[in-house]
Amino acid sequence: MHVAHLSLFDFRSYPSLELPLEPGVTAFVGRNGQGKTNLVEAVDYLSRLSSHRVASDAPLVRHGAERAVVRAAVVREGRSATLEVEINPGKANRARVNRAALPRARELVGLVRTVVFAPDDLALVKGDPTDRRHFLDDLLVLRAPRYAGVRADYERILRQRNTLLKTAGAARRGSAEGALATLEVWDDHLVEVGTQLLAARLALVADLRPYLAKAYAAVARGAGRDAADIAYRSSFEPDPEGSGDTERPAAADLAAPFRAALAERRKDELDRGHSLVGPHRDELLCTLASSETRLPVKGYASHGESWSFALALRLASYDLLRDDGDDPILVLDDVFAELDAGRRDQLAELVAGAEQVLVTAAVAEDVPAALAGARFRVADAGVTRE
Repeated sequence: MHVAHLSLFDFRSYPSLELPLEPGVTAFVGRNGQGKTNLVEAVDYLSRLSSHRVASDAPLVRHGAERAVVRAAVVREGRSATLEVEINPGKANRARVNRAALPRARELVGLVRTVVFAPDDLALVKGDPTDRRHFLDDLLVLRAPRYAGVRADYERILRQRNTLLKTAGAARRGSAEGALATLEVWDDHLVEVGTQLLAARLALVADLRPYLAKAYAAVARGAGRDAADIAYRSSFEPDPEGSGDTERPAAADLAAPFRAALAERRKDELDRGHSLVGPHRDELLCTLASSETRLPVKGYASHGESWSFALALRLASYDLLRDDGDDPILVLDDVFAELDAGRRDQLAELVAGAEQVLVTAAVAEDVPAALAGARFRVADAGVTRE
């Protein structure tokens, strides 16, 4: 899979841009603030309908414009398709495939798949649990796009339930009668959708673990195949009786323990006005082997070990998606400036064989020799081939 042509209209710093691309390695070189990251961000946005840099769509639209358009000709197994998304902050985005409108923009997700390496990746191991949950969910949606809908439904139900918890808390003091009964209805919705998301995450972690171990051993020279590991920690015990498949349980098998945990935490939830049980409270545990035990990466690993683990998570994602049947587009966004020479060369060697690699760098010397290919100079939102 690769992008053969990228068109931008009022996206970030680009009023209009037509950019032909090729398979293999393409490097965008330019000083910070010139617009090189905007190019790879646009490709990644087509993949996930979200940015790896900002949480909302508003910054993606050029100042003074009402909307932005990202369009790409994508080649997959010799066949080409034109994917397009119209970004409308505050309104529904619109998506098209070969100029035909899709019923919902999220149906575009997964038609092109990207794996992004970026300086912020260190947050995958050093940041909050939210960063790791987003990592899992983004990968989950790329593997199975239908989970974009499950994820959106869960977030909507969670917002509604949190609002009801605040109201129900007041009901215990004699107001808002019926709020508790209504809350039970939303409990059912939370369990129904939450178990789907949880079961999918658990299966994803089980699938990803061997790829992570292999990737970490490749990135961190001298590390063993069992050095790095991940585990999923749920906000409730998925199988309290110790029976069944705890690594890949079915969604239906998670419903009873989920309901039991909600009942157990009901008083606390009413006191706080917030949902305390569910996938939104879960954690991805990242650990490294140390002597006779395992230690969490966060708080114990060195800076170099943390970077190696973060890179291994991205490499593992790439390998997993590739083994699913597609060679994802790799985006290396200003990541080499953050790495020492050894990790820089090692990462370059590991990804050089991908069908398409898009690299951004402030100076040409930051691009390793193993990633020789097409090169563009980016300056003042202009892109010229060297």
